[in-house]
Amino acid sequence: MQSELKEQILISLHDVKKTFKTSAGTFDALRGINLNVNKGEFISVVGKSGSGKSTLMNMVTGIDKPTSGEIVIGGKLIHSMSENKISRWRGINVGVVFQFFQLLPTLSIIENVMLPMDFCNTFPMSERNERALGLLKQVGIEDQAYKFPTALSGGQQQRTAIARALANNPSVVIADEPTGNLDSSNANDVFNIFTDLVCTGKTVVIITHDQDIANRCSRTIKLADGQIV
Repeated sequence: MQSELKEQILISLHDVKKTFKTSAGTFDALRGINLNVNKGEFISVVGKSGSGKSTLMNMVTGIDKPTSGEIVIGGKLIHSMSENKISRWRGINVGVVFQFFQLLPTLSIIENVMLPMDFCNTFPMSERNERALGLLKQVGIEDQAYKFPTALSGGQQQRTAIARALANNPSVVIADEPTGNLDSSNANDVFNIFTDLVCTGKTVVIITHDQDIANRCSRTIKLADGQIV
């Protein structure tokens, strides 16, 4: 039974601490985080500004490294990887969605979605266009494929960002305030896309200020002063 439970855990943080050095002294952004997230789980991370939400996201995505502690994702000790290895690992295993979309304005929508495939060389060149179109269809905007980001609404741009995050078929999707820049209708549509992803077996972690969004996830992690409360 214990081994079966262990196999279900996809993300594991053990006593993760992160300290930043500033001109005013040291600041403890994370103070001993212990957290397990199972495969296919849909969780929200909530907390006030400065509670450690974004720092936690940076730990899980490998954008930053902990001062101490262990981070294991899919059996990999990601905190001990080199910068080159962690960059490729993240490109394949983690899809990241940001509040402000982060689309490249000089590329078309379909080119934005293909970019992670090009970066990680994960699919044959001949298949990338078709795969990108399929992902855009999955999020409901395949008819916008050859437009540029500035021609799309905020909701459509966020759908593009989700499609891009799925480009390399990652097991984990991390979304940082994905509905924070959208009206309530578009926010609901985007949330429903994440729900559908969980139904297909993806593990989704949403960082949010929106308590209504948080309440619709299967589990909520609340942070305060760098600790889970």
